[in-house]
Amino acid sequence: MPSPSPDPIDGQRPSRAIGALGERFAAAHLERLGLRVIAHNLRLGAGEIDLIAFDGRTLVFAEVKSARLTANSGAPAPVPLERLGAAQRLRLRRLAVRWLAETTARPRARTIRFDAIGVLLDGRDELLRLEHLEGAW
Repeated sequence: MPSPSPDPIDGQRPSRAIGALGERFAAAHLERLGLRVIAHNLRLGAGEIDLIAFDGRTLVFAEVKSARLTANSGAPAPVPLERLGAAQRLRLRRLAVRWLAETTARPRARTIRFDAIGVLLDGRDELLRLEHLEGAW
């Protein structure tokens, strides 16, 4: 699958660039599912919400974990979602509560959901695998 956006990610450390590209793939995936991304990389004091999306009923707060498969390393393929720990889940819940309390111009949702999206890229930054866990916690 080609990259969802042709523009390069210049001036970023490799891990930040991988994360940014993974978030683009995740956002494109959510949009294919009928959600509209309403916020991306939203900084709220002590943290950041990767993606907030809405489908008319459900408000989704998504944490995106990305990794790149390095050729000829001999190591097994990384599983990005394995790096999503309890502290990060708690942080995202707290950030979501803060955003909901502070944002007056937000969609009215019947349901709020926390999703986890894992993105695995190859050495050319092409998508190898995308794992989406709806209601991950």
